[in-house]
Amino acid sequence: MFAREMRETDAAAGTFTAHAATRAACASSSRGSLPVGGAASRLAVPTFAAHSGAEGSSGPGVLAVCKSLFAGGVAGGVSRTAVAPLERLKILQQVAGSSTAVYNGVWGGLGHIWKTEGVRGMFKGNGANCIRIVPNSASKFLAYEYLEGAIIARARKQDPDAKLGPLTRLCAGAGAGIFAMSATYPLDMVRGRLTVQVDGKHDKQYRSMSHAARVIVKEEGVKALYKGWLPSVIGVIPYVGLNFAVYGTLKDVVAVDVYGLGSAKELDVASGLACGGVAGAIGQTVAYPFDVCRRRLQVSGWQGAAALADKGKEAAHEVRYKGMVDCFVKVVRREGVGALFHGLSANYVKVAPSIAIAFVCYEEIKKVLGVELYISSG
Repeated sequence: MFAREMRETDAAAGTFTAHAATRAACASSSRGSLPVGGAASRLAVPTFAAHSGAEGSSGPGVLAVCKSLFAGGVAGGVSRTAVAPLERLKILQQVAGSSTAVYNGVWGGLGHIWKTEGVRGMFKGNGANCIRIVPNSASKFLAYEYLEGAIIARARKQDPDAKLGPLTRLCAGAGAGIFAMSATYPLDMVRGRLTVQVDGKHDKQYRSMSHAARVIVKEEGVKALYKGWLPSVIGVIPYVGLNFAVYGTLKDVVAVDVYGLGSAKELDVASGLACGGVAGAIGQTVAYPFDVCRRRLQVSGWQGAAALADKGKEAAHEVRYKGMVDCFVKVVRREGVGALFHGLSANYVKVAPSIAIAFVCYEEIKKVLGVELYISSG
């Protein structure tokens, strides 16, 4: 959140108090007596403070924002690369559904990819994913900090002692998730298509992200770049919202109640990773059916998905969906409710370390860069 991190000495605090008293006295002499409660309320409501500590600043400096964006981008790239094989397996399981058994199970699926496509197959689509996730992660973390700060500042106008809570973090996380997802969705659509392509079964339809984007627009229209956007946005509300809410709240509880620390910022890296893992698992479980729906919509009508199906079984591209609701209905009717959770086991193995690495990497990089914006503070 964009909160002031007071590290001044007692002398500096005294100076600030003296200045405040002088201003109050001047106002009183020019306009008559000023109610003490009103003055205290105005002085107690924090504004977004520049983290350079310069007096009179009302917002984070451009450099601080750039550093935060950099930290968020690096965190996203590192976390996704670390679990790239599991990410690809999850998408293949989501798209293939019950049309094939070769990707069933985490180890069986990874083994099949290794045998048929080698090391490059394990990381297929990761470059495109990083191109997508770097701006997505950067904008998501920054938007979260801004929204969290705005919400708590508004609350403190009514109650100067208002504190961050799970609901505040949930709302800020949901808003940040919607913003980041919408801003980078075409990249996610293209990445999904590239990831689903299987070597050795048919000629590659897409050679790169730019080529894929051109082909999709030419053959399916510009709207195709936003296939699956609605379930993505609906799913990102509980997913990202719960990620931030659980992570921030759990860090505060562990730091203060378990370890007796002054704040969550003093928590060690290992504990932060554990909190991030729990947050990721909870958020993903709630939002997972929407993720499956998104992937099915993205490949609907695309011939490239035919390579995933076993002989005699209906391929994912052969099923046409009119929209999100139609997709849910057809998937459940044809494959059962369990199809909405295809790939969840691989995702559990992936999401805990991925979210944990992203959160901790983000905060550690900010510490190195000297950026005083923290997810869990105030």
